[in-house]
Amino acid sequence: MKRDVTADGGALLRTLVRLWPYIWPSDRRDLQWRVVWATALLFGAKLATVAVPFTFKGAVDALTGQGSAPVAANDWLVWVFAAPIALTLAYGMMRILMAVLTQLRDGMFAKVAMHAVRRLAIRTFEHMHELSLRFHLERKTGGLTRVLERGRNAIETIVRMVILQLLPTVVEVALIAAVLFYQFDWRYVLAILVTVALYMWFTYIATEWRISIRRRMNDSDNDANTKAIDSLLNYETVKYFTAEKRETKRYDRSMERYERASVSSYTSLAVLNAGQAVVFTFGLAATMGMCAYGVRQGTNTVGDFVMINAMMIQLYQPLNFMGMVYREIKQATIDIETMFNILSRPAEIVDRPDAKPLSVRAGSIRFENVGFAYEPARPILKGVTFEVPVGKTVAIVGPSGAGKSTISRLIFRFYDVTSGRILIDGQDIRDVTQTSLRAAIGMVPQDTVLFNDTIRYNIRYGRWEATDAEVEEAARLAQIDNFIKMSPHGYETEVGERGLKLSGGEKQRVAIARTILKAPPILLLDEATSALDSHTEREIQDALELVSHDRTTLVIAHRLSTIVGADEIIVLDNGVIVERGTHHQLLLKGGLYASMWNRQREAQEAREKLARVAEDATAPNRNPPPVEDDLAPATAAE
Repeated sequence: MKRDVTADGGALLRTLVRLWPYIWPSDRRDLQWRVVWATALLFGAKLATVAVPFTFKGAVDALTGQGSAPVAANDWLVWVFAAPIALTLAYGMMRILMAVLTQLRDGMFAKVAMHAVRRLAIRTFEHMHELSLRFHLERKTGGLTRVLERGRNAIETIVRMVILQLLPTVVEVALIAAVLFYQFDWRYVLAILVTVALYMWFTYIATEWRISIRRRMNDSDNDANTKAIDSLLNYETVKYFTAEKRETKRYDRSMERYERASVSSYTSLAVLNAGQAVVFTFGLAATMGMCAYGVRQGTNTVGDFVMINAMMIQLYQPLNFMGMVYREIKQATIDIETMFNILSRPAEIVDRPDAKPLSVRAGSIRFENVGFAYEPARPILKGVTFEVPVGKTVAIVGPSGAGKSTISRLIFRFYDVTSGRILIDGQDIRDVTQTSLRAAIGMVPQDTVLFNDTIRYNIRYGRWEATDAEVEEAARLAQIDNFIKMSPHGYETEVGERGLKLSGGEKQRVAIARTILKAPPILLLDEATSALDSHTEREIQDALELVSHDRTTLVIAHRLSTIVGADEIIVLDNGVIVERGTHHQLLLKGGLYASMWNRQREAQEAREKLARVAEDATAPNRNPPPVEDDLAPATAAE
């Protein structure tokens, strides 16, 4: 059951515990020393921060003649260098030291923080690839990339806010309380602790209130942005129906909600800042009032009064960030917990502890009584048994939903069979490593998706260590080298996102070239030409026949015309093999295959007839129209 993640102390502590191995990596002593030095610099910076008011107090007391023995009038050298000026210089030096140590701490810790970001991001990215196809089909890719992005930002935020903001503030409050107890008495400590407690309580309440307002504002902003983009993308439709005013009103309603939420957000921020100022001012006034009374009574000096003021003012700045720190930590905790939830999700398909690499001697494939179901209540394959002999081509056909594509996913072991087993050269694919299994199989899918890179990059993806000459030879065999050479940039031509700059046939040829370069002993064609026109299909089919020559080939087919030469055709229906044989044998049976063949032929003939009619309608008239009889004599006379 999914847990609701909140930013309470338990969630933050749990996150820090899980994040600690990345901040304190056991294999990086240099980073561990950076953590140690950053911690030392943190305490050094805060000690310098606390020392600043002391130098200020000393300078004021020296100027007012309090807190030390009187200096003789003629002893001006001692007066100049030992008292006010020296203490003033010390005050400046302490402030410089405080700033330098703080920046050194941030710089020292930056490598630790960014290394943690990098390691956790890489681990999550790697784990996403280890998760099953089922997981990726259930999740939106955009959502996964957002999890990765937000997780990276969350690590940085938590490190920056907790280590560089929250922890220093806690240390500073503790040091100030200790100084006040030593320099004054327990009443000052109580006053500052009550002030900080009230300040944090008010900040928590106000920030929770502001988060809900901010969420409404973001929702309104998203809604307005969605409506604007939707309307502009449908610009022509808006014009067709003269709906400009309606679209404007629709957009304005969203902007009105955003306006109200924005006003509430700014108002709540003003309330937060004012409330924080009031709470802190009461604490400041209380401590300074007690000190002023002590000055009147002679138990404190004017320097003490100035020191109290300087300490409280120095404390106000980090406290003032607490609202932002709380809000950022809360959001970061939620984001990083989402990332950790993905990391904690076990991979569905894993190698067995004793798994060995697949040993491909010939490349035969055998399904033995294979059953499979994506969901237990809906079985997809039911006791399927067949064999693809070495060097032969077996095609699997059937109606939509018969389980054809499921077979290709099972061979690649994207899923494990529910019952039965799949063997390659007698080896159960569950007993071998996934890497060796997939390395032995070449795939040309129905919908080829290319990386947003060059043609050379996408072909070389089949075998990364291949030379340029081997890449170009694969392209030639796939019959795409002429197209590449005619392109201005040749093999360095960018294919665009998902390969959208290429046509369907060009993308399929790149996929074929990639598979040729991989040179696998087993080939799997999953409806590789079903989305192409007839002319392109014939060209691609020629290339596929070339690449499948002398290879064990399994074809998942939609267009039956592409598999008439297969050594065996298996007909699936509702997860069961209902027919098998060659193309000619299955036509003679007059069963499901023959019915599918006839329907496809009729559809093809109808398409060809319509194409001829369209061609005749657009072609120029080859014969002049017949001349009317009543015009013939006149024409002849002329």
